Order: sequence, then structure tokens, then C-alpha cells
Amino acid sequence: KSRWTCGFGFVSQQLKEETRRGFEALEDPLGVLLDMLEGSSDWKGKGRSLGYYITNELQLWIKDHPATQQSGLRLKKLQARVFRILAQSQVNLLDPLINIYQLHTADRNCLLGHVSHIYHKGKYKEAAILSIKLKLQPDLDVEKMCTPLLFQEKTNLVEAYVAEYPDLQCKLLQTLDMWCEPSFNTKDISRQYEGLRPDKLNHKMLSKLVFRLLEQYNLDPALCPNVINQRHLGSLKYLFYKRFVEKTMTQENWVDHVQNTVGENRWLQEQLIQLLVSYCDLNTAARWAFHYRLPEETLPCGVTGGLQKLKVQERVEDAETGVDDYEETRKNYYQLSIPRESIHFLQTWEAMQRCKEEVLRPGRVIGMDMEWRPSFGVVGKSRVSVLQIAVEEQVFLLDLLQPLKPDEMEELSHFLRTLFSDPTILKLGYGMSGDLHSLAATCSAFKEVDKQVQGVLDLLTVDKQLQKSCSAWRKSGLQVDVLSQNRGVRQPERGLSLLVQYVLGKPLDKTEQLSNWEKRPLREEQILYAASDAYCLLEVYKKLCEDPARFGLMPRDQRSGPHCSGIALSPPPSLAPKELSVVCDNMLQGLGRHLRCLGVDVRVLENDDDHRKAAEIARQEGRVILTSGLPYQTLQSQVGEGRCFSVDCSGKAKEQALQVLKHFNVQVTLADVFSRCQVGHLLSEFGALLFPGFPPGLGKVSRSCVSSAMC
Repeated sequence: KSRWTCGFGFVSQQLKEETRRGFEALEDPLGVLLDMLEGSSDWKGKGRSLGYYITNELQLWIKDHPATQQSGLRLKKLQARVFRILAQSQVNLLDPLINIYQLHTADRNCLLGHVSHIYHKGKYKEAAILSIKLKLQPDLDVEKMCTPLLFQEKTNLVEAYVAEYPDLQCKLLQTLDMWCEPSFNTKDISRQYEGLRPDKLNHKMLSKLVFRLLEQYNLDPALCPNVINQRHLGSLKYLFYKRFVEKTMTQENWVDHVQNTVGENRWLQEQLIQLLVSYCDLNTAARWAFHYRLPEETLPCGVTGGLQKLKVQERVEDAETGVDDYEETRKNYYQLSIPRESIHFLQTWEAMQRCKEEVLRPGRVIGMDMEWRPSFGVVGKSRVSVLQIAVEEQVFLLDLLQPLKPDEMEELSHFLRTLFSDPTILKLGYGMSGDLHSLAATCSAFKEVDKQVQGVLDLLTVDKQLQKSCSAWRKSGLQVDVLSQNRGVRQPERGLSLLVQYVLGKPLDKTEQLSNWEKRPLREEQILYAASDAYCLLEVYKKLCEDPARFGLMPRDQRSGPHCSGIALSPPPSLAPKELSVVCDNMLQGLGRHLRCLGVDVRVLENDDDHRKAAEIARQEGRVILTSGLPYQTLQSQVGEGRCFSVDCSGKAKEQALQVLKHFNVQVTLADVFSRCQVGHLLSEFGALLFPGFPPGLGKVSRSCVSSAMC
């Protein structure tokens, strides 16, 4: 045993052979193993003990000597003894012991009784793991088994517990949804379990968990009405903020989104009336109450009187007095330089053929953008509704919602793959990686579109270069109010709108950005907005090429660069870690820790923070949002283009960190690493990847040794 303590890898072939000869000499190796485990305690600790080694070797030996397996009464007696060991053993011993003593064949009631015994001793994790190993979940109460695990923040174990059982997944989500009912107090549950802290669970954390599991298990959101209602209510509050505080949403867009959010849900309709009373006036609230035929007893005081005065013939759509003087303000924004008849809204493959012929020409420069209906955090993946492709003097708007025949969809997919992979066609975008990510997720036919992209110039990269190289840009601020007084104080321009303002003189009108892009027919304002978003890229690019020095960019004859007649646009400027400021969604806390230790300026959301807080922090502090999955679509629409990056959640935190560093061209130096904690660990993790020629294994030595070696 003393030799064993030197490490599991030290075990020699000779010891292995001696162990196997010992098994052969025993009359009852299964019983002797239990004698040994009962008489020692090294196997109770973490790691690979001598007890683990012998148990594992016996399991392998039995495969070669099946005659040694027991059965009948003798086996039952051995199984009764092994139950006592299972209650104390580490996870790595469970599988060998279950296989050696054939616990899958044991009496199921006996197994359930043993799990119950472990559970009532307060060993909730151990009971759950053993249940999973023995596949006992269908015969156990999922709420009872998972509740203490949730309070212990063992959500991974909860997910593993229900992973193979759709019925249990539904029951778990219904339980979590019940806990999310506004009047429900999780403290009442925690009191039933000794040693559990009630502050480990709250409504926000539970809500996020429910949405993640709904997406993960692809279940019907109707299973969780409480959580869905609360999320819809949050969307309503956000719409009210955009309309009445920021004043960046038109009345028509606002009404459309409100009606889609509320639908036929009576509870949400009543919440809407409460919000209208707070933000508008009693008459407006009464009109909406009349529209939804809400009973008077459910309405706030004062609304009832207004409801009684309304006449049946009144148009209930006029939910608020006053109409935006939209045309009055359009002159303050960027205007398309092409006539309306040069904007083509294409809804059939035959019509899209014209676009294909115009676009797939070598040497073409095109502007590209995409629009989708904002999700406002509601369950469901957003899909690209409109794909905009601008060429000189024309804009094509491809309606991706129109049903196409399978062969037509394949042709459309082939067209897009050809377009994005052709290096002779320059594709201009702004935050193009996010658009391509959304397009690939729209339908299976487009999933490979973003795999082999060539000939793309992301003007977001140019924007960053301008901000870094041009002092006039940094000093100007450009936070101007371009709206008339009746629409309130405009938020500072950002993203593409700010770039367009700087280069072309006027910002983009973004009031249609949050439109319902899935509703047909599109309104004229939507069509003009979609066309402007793509065509302005051509004009910005042309302006930069004509006079690069004016914008702090090098002329083409001074340096090599991509496809451009008058300017060489360099690769993204490299950043020092401290120059990158990010806010990590709470599902990426591991990524945040890795980036912080590499010198990046990181803020990480707390477990109970709503995803939308990331957008608030990003706007206030000028940070880039790092998120993943469903929240990406919501957060992307709340910040400027390129200010939200979707991280591959399938990778480990280290791989995610490298993905972020590569995307933002962050150059990490040893000084950045030495200025952080856990130097040895970081160098062993990242040394060879971040620092060419870094000696393998150097991260395991001291900081002084590393410094000397690098010198």
C-alpha cells in the first residue's frame, strides 16, 4: 500500500499480475473484496485509492472468468452487504461495484429502499447519482429528488437525472414553473430540508433555468405558463420603455408588438391596462380595455368610467391620441439616393433569379444586411425574415419567409453559398458574423452558408479602426439630438448609425429596427429602412475609398489590403487585453474568469441577474456583450451592431476564451499574464497557444523561474 501512495500511474505490471493471481487463489473473491472494503477506509476519500484499483481489477478479471459470478441466495447476501458500501463510496467506485455484484438484477423495491435510506440521511447528491446508475428515476418522485439538488446549485446533476426521460423533464419543468408563481415563496420549501439555504434560489434564477431547459429539451412552452407570462410582462415593460421613455419606437410598431405580446392572454391584458394607466392616461387605458372586452370589475379605478363613455363605433386601434410627425423628422436622417422603383421586394424564386444574375458578377461590390423579428426575450429562436442585398443603383430585398419548393430552397441555398464563398465579390456588412450566425440558424438549408466565407469586409472593423486612429472622431462625441421636440430626447447614435453620420453627414433612422419583420405585407417605412441599411454600406465604403486620409486611413499605395480601389483597409487593429471591455452573460462565468486572468476588462452577471442587464451595462459602460444561445437574438437588438458576440457554448471555457481573443484580435503578452493571479495555472493552460515557442510544462514552475526562462 505504501508503494501505491506514490500515484496510480506507478502501479507496475508485476503488481497487476500479482493481484490477478490473488483473485484466482481465492475461493470467494467477491466476498473477500467486500471484507477488504469494510475493513479499510482509503476508498472513501477522493481520488483513486488502492481499494478502487483492486475493485476495478476484479471487475476486469471477472470478464475473463465468468464462472466466478454468483447467483441466487448467495448473490442476494452479497448485494445486501454492498449496499452499505455504496452509501459511503465515491462516484468512481459505483460502476465497478454495480457490475461486480449485478445490482441491475437486484430486487427493484430493495434498490428503491436503499436509495430512500441514503436520501433521508441527507445525502441527496449520492441518492441521485445512485438512482441514475441503477436507472431508478421512473419509480421515484422527481420533485422530491431534485428539489434539494437545486438548492445545492447542482443543476448539472438535475439535468442528468431527467436526461433520458421526457416525462420526468415535463414534470420537472412544471414544478419549476409552479415555484415561479409570483406569490410562491421558495423559503417554504427550503425549511423542509436541513442545511439548505433559501437564498440559493429565486424567481429570476428559476426563470432562466426553465427557459434553458425548455430550449434544451425542445418542450412546449405551454408547460410553464407562469414563467412565460412573466417573460411576456417583461417584454411589455421593455416596449413601454422604448416607446415612452427612450421614444425610439413608432406608434405603429409599438401597437403591433404589444398586440402580439399580449395575444388572448387575459392576465397579460390586465397587466397592460395597469401599465397604460402608469405611462399614458385613463382614456387610453379605457380604449385598450374596450378593445379586449375586459370586465369592469378587473379594471383599475377611473378606467371604468372612461370605458362606459366609449362608443361602439370608435376605432379601438387609436389607443393613444396624437400621431408621430414622422415625415417632419426624416430630413434629419440619411436618405436613399436611388428612386423607390429601384428597390425590389422579392417573394418568389423566379423574382429572386433576377437578383442572382445581378449579384453574381466578378468584381461586384455589394452591401448586405438582414432583419428579423425581435424576440424581446420570449421563448423561440428568431429567424431571418428579410435578406437585403444592395448593388449600385439597386436594392434587392429577399423575403425568406415565403414558402419555397424543396428544389427552389436548394437553389436559393446554393446561390447564397456561392455568393459568400466567391472571393471576387466584395461583401460589405456591419457586424457580419452575427448576421451570418442568425442566417445559419434560420433553417437547415442555410446551416452551411457561414462555413466558407471569403471576400467579406466588415465595416465594424473599419469603424473600430477609425475610432482608434482618428482623434477627431474620439473628441467629437457626436451625441446629437436629431428629432423634433414632440418625440422627446433621442438616445446618442451608435453602431452603424454613428458611422454613417460621421462619414456621410447624417445618421440612419433606426425607428423601424424593432419592427415585426414577420408580418406581411411590410409597411413602406420598413421597406425603405431595410433598403437604407444595406445601401448606406456602399456609400460609406465609396466615401472612405475616395478620401481615406480624411478619415485617418492609409491610401492603398502605402500598404497592401483587401479589395478596394482607393484605400487599403487593414486587418482589425490588435488590442491589448486591457483595451477590450466586455460583459459576460451569467451562463459564461467560467469564460469571464479566464478572460479576467488574461488581463481583459470583464464584468460578469450574477446568477440571479436577468440577461437584459448585460445590455444595460454595455450601453452605460461601452462594453461588448458576450453571450450564447437564445439570449443572443434579444441582446443583439438592444445594442449597436457588432456590440454583441455569440460564443460557442459547446466548448470549454478555455476554448471560448481563445475564440474571443481571436475574434477581437487581442494580443496577450506575458506581462498581462504576470499581472494576474494563478500565473502557473494560466501558463500551463494557455502558454503554448498564446506564446509561440513557449516551453511545454513551464506553467508548472514558479513565476521567477518562468521570468528567468523567458529571458
